[in-house]
Amino acid sequence: SADSGRNLSLDSIPMGLPMSDPTAWATAMNNLGMAPMGMTGQPLLPDFDPALGMMTGIPPINPMMPGLGIVPPPIPPDMPAVKEIIHCKSCTLFPPNPHLPPPATRERPPGCKTVFVGGLPENGTEQIIMEVFEQCGEVIAIRKSKKNFCHIRFAEEFMVDKALYLSGYRIRLGSSTDKKDTGRLHVDFAQARDDLYEWECKQRMLAREERHRRRLEEERFRPPSPPPVVHYSDHECSIIAEKLKDDTKFSEAVQTLLTWIERGEVNRRTANNFYSMIQSANSHIRRLVNEKAAHEKEMEEAKEKFKLALSGILVQFEQIVAVYHSASKQKAWDHFTKAQRKNISVWCKQAEEIRNIHNDELMGIRREEEMEMSDEEIEDPSEMKETEESALVSQVEALKEENDSLRWQLDAYRNEVELLKQEHGKASRDEDTTKEQQLKLLQQALQGMQQHLLKVQDEYKKREAELEKVREDKLKIETLLETLKEQESSMSRVCACSQEKEGPVEKTLNNSPVKSEREALLVGIISTFLHVHPFGASIEYICSYLQRLDSKICTTEVEVLMTRLQTTFKQELSGVGASLEKKWKFCGFDGLKTT
Repeated sequence: SADSGRNLSLDSIPMGLPMSDPTAWATAMNNLGMAPMGMTGQPLLPDFDPALGMMTGIPPINPMMPGLGIVPPPIPPDMPAVKEIIHCKSCTLFPPNPHLPPPATRERPPGCKTVFVGGLPENGTEQIIMEVFEQCGEVIAIRKSKKNFCHIRFAEEFMVDKALYLSGYRIRLGSSTDKKDTGRLHVDFAQARDDLYEWECKQRMLAREERHRRRLEEERFRPPSPPPVVHYSDHECSIIAEKLKDDTKFSEAVQTLLTWIERGEVNRRTANNFYSMIQSANSHIRRLVNEKAAHEKEMEEAKEKFKLALSGILVQFEQIVAVYHSASKQKAWDHFTKAQRKNISVWCKQAEEIRNIHNDELMGIRREEEMEMSDEEIEDPSEMKETEESALVSQVEALKEENDSLRWQLDAYRNEVELLKQEHGKASRDEDTTKEQQLKLLQQALQGMQQHLLKVQDEYKKREAELEKVREDKLKIETLLETLKEQESSMSRVCACSQEKEGPVEKTLNNSPVKSEREALLVGIISTFLHVHPFGASIEYICSYLQRLDSKICTTEVEVLMTRLQTTFKQELSGVGASLEKKWKFCGFDGLKTT
């Protein structure tokens, strides 16, 4: 084909021709940050690494950059690139005006190795194009058009950047001034299917390597799989039975037993073996319960130790706070300096805060213990009333004691406030600020104590009211018991009298349409229901209402009863044909007049 005929390799062109001006190419390529290649393919600079396509001193290139090709680092925008005249064997390249903006280029395609070169002289040949652009690197192929442009494919991607450096240069063939021998080069990225295919192959290869690397990482960090459970046999069964008796090997053996049962290894032949293993597994329940009880005991002992230690710490905090309070009194306070007084007041405040925190924690522990005790001590309902009464009495006594202690504390705070007021009148002006702060703090504490005292008093009143209610309930229950006993004795007398009159009553009952007390109750309920529904109701509607009261009532029983009492209930038909409906109505008032 035409393209294959234009493909040129480096072997088909004589590469031993000397350069006309090697220093110009060295200067131009050095401004770009690349080392130029000579006509023989050797680097013009001794420290240039042809494998990397860059000079030593330039930082290493990351192969995972966009495009997945080795692309040299871009030139900083603030660094001016000075372009000079380049002399070749058959032509001369003149640099563009440095004040003009750089030539525009299209977006770089991925894996681009092909460039478009426009603005060639009309008399330019492939040999001249090869002479100019082979300085940028190994040329794989040149596809020249009949017009003044061509496509050049390089061996590596970084060579494209070297070729783009020549964009904007004016080219002149020899020393001719003819228009056909001159032109302005325009070099740009070109999109080629071969470049895209190679880039996609590289992408797939890198993706495969990345997947392989991740798989190795996952396999390295994956936890080892558990050992497989052995199949059932008599020998393995005896081993597992021995392991089930051992406390240290029980968890492993019971897992094997569970797997065997789920696999369906239990049959008539092996049932006794499995039963013995299940029995030995059941024997561990007592051990586990004992272990749990031991751990609970250890936890209770630790809680008790913690509570004792906390109460001891709280006592020491109380002593320290008492020391601060005694040091704050006038006898000792006047002898301290201002800085010492300030430190003592700060320390006292900190100690009180810490003491309050520890006190709250200890009270919380005690509340939790009381709640646990109340949950555990569930007694019979007969005994609960006595325990509630005793608990209320004990709570009332505790509230009384707490009320007294709060009153004493309140009196102490009042005395301290009075003393502070007296000291405030005698103290100097320098101490006014600290005294005011203390007064405010004590007033706040006093208000808090008063509020707490009011709450305690209210609670005390509530407890007393509850206690009185309990006593009243107890009296009521006693009176009810006495009345019940009296009613029992009277009922026994009535029963004796009723036995004598039983004969005539039974006769009257046999003659009446209502044969039992249950039927009488039903008649009363149905009469009330139908009186509320003056337009009547179907038998199903009446039965649905009665079944809410007693689910054993059936429709036939109710209908037979209502048909027996024709003077009390009557049945009416309404509607025509398919919409014919039977409804029952209450006619007791009319029946009363007739009878």
